Amino acid sequence: MPKRAGASSLIFIFITVLLNMIGFGVIMPVMPQLIIEVTGEDLAHAAKWGGILTFVYALMQFIMMPILGGLSDRFGRRPVLLVSLLAYSLDFLVMALAPTIAIIAVARMFAGAFAATFSTANAYIADISPPEKRAANFGLMGAAFGLGFIIGPGIGGILGDYYGPRAPFFFVAAIGAVNFLFGLFALPETLAIEDRRKFEWARANAFGNFKQFAKYPVMVPIAGVLFLAQLAHWAYPSIWSYYAEEKFAWSPAMIGASLMFVGLMAAIVQGGLTRIAIPKLGERRAALIAMSVTSISYLGFAFADKGWIIYVIIAVSALGGLAQPALQGIMSRTMPANAQGELQGAVAAIMSISMVISPWVMTQIFAAFSAPDEPVTAFGLTLFEGGAPFYFPGAPFIVSAFLEVIAIGVLFLAFARIRRPRNEAPSS
Repeated sequence: MPKRAGASSLIFIFITVLLNMIGFGVIMPVMPQLIIEVTGEDLAHAAKWGGILTFVYALMQFIMMPILGGLSDRFGRRPVLLVSLLAYSLDFLVMALAPTIAIIAVARMFAGAFAATFSTANAYIADISPPEKRAANFGLMGAAFGLGFIIGPGIGGILGDYYGPRAPFFFVAAIGAVNFLFGLFALPETLAIEDRRKFEWARANAFGNFKQFAKYPVMVPIAGVLFLAQLAHWAYPSIWSYYAEEKFAWSPAMIGASLMFVGLMAAIVQGGLTRIAIPKLGERRAALIAMSVTSISYLGFAFADKGWIIYVIIAVSALGGLAQPALQGIMSRTMPANAQGELQGAVAAIMSISMVISPWVMTQIFAAFSAPDEPVTAFGLTLFEGGAPFYFPGAPFIVSAFLEVIAIGVLFLAFARIRRPRNEAPSS
């Protein structure tokens, strides 16, 4: 029988989600140096490897998220969370000690698989929260998500500067092990035996979520907007460290500080400004303004020639954070009440698949235009035999701006198909 879950259980889940995001952010400032150390190659080639590492991490997370969710419905939340956390910590220890890029790639693959615990963590929150506290507790998980991305890069940059590129990996492995021991003694099971169900591979299908859009064709254009915008967005985490080092010769600590500023500005917009701006502007106008600002910001990043300018652009680009909640608001208004869960699952699937595709593409573009004497390839095809036509490390941001402009065009088509709710402010 499941035990009664107390405050310690909620703390454990908060720390687990926080740790996953810290683990994602803490390695960003030092990954270029670690790849260069184990491969002996230059920064442009390191970026290519960085894209591969992000690809395998995201792919495994995309595949494993519904599988871990199904396993938690079959065996309970506690074993899935504890095993995943222990394996995640061991993976970071392996990466800290890895002598070759191949071992790092395998460890990164398993790290992605065992980082896919958000669905199980959310299920645990639903188990232990009474209806009147459920929204607040889910908000706490969102806070852990954002806080982890703010402090992770800062920790990674400082540790990398003082102790070398492997130190952040040891740090995540250590705090993961401590959290595992905490959960081993403090985390009760919340899913009763009689409420468990048989594990079915048909349910644990990551691509099954996309079928939900076929039921509601009016949502397809908005889904396309979200997908294009996310493809553009992943230029940030996938190439930021390589770009900052190549363009401005920033150290890991400086890269970490810039990423902390990104997270802080995003938290201000999404945690505060969103509640004010979207009701005043209306969801449609807010989405269009935010996406327009984002497209211009991408161009700013591409052509910036001074490090301090980057911080100005980051502050302005944070306004782009209004777009996703506005778009999700439009979608949720249009969908029936009994389809909201399916909608959120489908949106999560879009986010996941964009994370699989975009980092690999963006890092290949960066590598090509940072080493223009190298042949340019994409998906096994040689695009420029003699290399990129010119040196331009900001090229991925140009691609992102182009994708964002296309997304704005698709959004206008979407508005033509979706009737405006009576209580939404007009767009003009």
